[in-house]
Amino acid sequence: MRDSLKLLTIRGIQLRVHLTFPLILIWAMLQFGLFTGLGWEGALFGVIVILLLFGIVVLHELGHSIAAQNYGIEVEEIVLLPIGGVAMLRRIPEKPMQEFVIAIAGPAVNFALAGVLLVLDVLFGLAGRFADPVEGLAQIQTLSVAAVFNYVFVANLFLAFFNLIPAFPMDGGRVLRALLASRMNYARATGIAVAIGQTLAWIIGLWGFLTGGFFLILVAIFIYMGAAQENQQVQIRHTLRDLTVRHAYSRRVRVLPPTATLAQAVEEVMTGFQSDFPICEGERLLGLLTYRNLLDALGKGDPQQLVSTVMTTNLQALSPDDELAHAQQEMMRQAIDVLPVVQDGRFLGLLTSRDVGEVFRVASIQPDLLPTLKETGVSLEPQR
Repeated sequence: MRDSLKLLTIRGIQLRVHLTFPLILIWAMLQFGLFTGLGWEGALFGVIVILLLFGIVVLHELGHSIAAQNYGIEVEEIVLLPIGGVAMLRRIPEKPMQEFVIAIAGPAVNFALAGVLLVLDVLFGLAGRFADPVEGLAQIQTLSVAAVFNYVFVANLFLAFFNLIPAFPMDGGRVLRALLASRMNYARATGIAVAIGQTLAWIIGLWGFLTGGFFLILVAIFIYMGAAQENQQVQIRHTLRDLTVRHAYSRRVRVLPPTATLAQAVEEVMTGFQSDFPICEGERLLGLLTYRNLLDALGKGDPQQLVSTVMTTNLQALSPDDELAHAQQEMMRQAIDVLPVVQDGRFLGLLTSRDVGEVFRVASIQPDLLPTLKETGVSLEPQR
């Protein structure tokens, strides 16, 4: 994910922290220090419990990740955000039972941690004089092991139960979808789970509005938007499921040689409809000059700089026989709008998000209108 820093690697999975993560620590210092009147002791308490809580979030996401790896699904990274964490899976589980296991693994880690904490409390009395952990939370006055233990214990259980809410993007929404998908097709199961989640979001939002619960309103918005996004992605995958890159990619695209300059690339942008340019030597793809590359380079240096010095070379090229839904996910994963199409070392064309959108709209209305496309070659004209 962009705008994040790598902390370490676990089981081949990068653990990264988003650049906005310190905001939650600042909030904790204000919430437990300034707003409670406990001063620096309260602020320190806030930082400690939030760091411990996010340690639990990492374990929660590792639960998902390890379960996914057991099914052969690659996990690229775990990213910590101010609102929690997310495990980035390379692909969606193919079978309902796989999604069920992967989704339930996160909350299962939290319940296991709760059991471990209870055993530690029995053995060492970590909860202190508070028989009820919730009572311990309400009576935090000083920075102590008991206060920290009670807060972390209750927060861990809250994380487990909150994630089991049957609404996307929480784990409970995926559990519900997996159960429904065992009896109906995936798209319909998603639609039902999304409808349930969004209805629940309206109820939570209304309750928050009537009671003045600003946090509940934010949760409702989070659930509603997450459900809508999940439904959109699944409907795209469902519509494109029988199509390949061959049905969508642009064949006749303008190609630049590695000796072209940034100024010449700008001329091509201004006089045509293309803004991303493959850099080729003959029919061999060397790299891709994206519009973002071009603007960044122009902002830093000489317009006579060669495009080969600023082109992107680490993009995952597509094959014409790749599934179009997979290609669309790959563009989303890399946060780009275009990918090159290559076969047997020969550059064939470009697939853009616009291409995918056009095919999706046609396939949604009249799938029979999609022609059987044939490769017609690529324009490899020399740079003017």
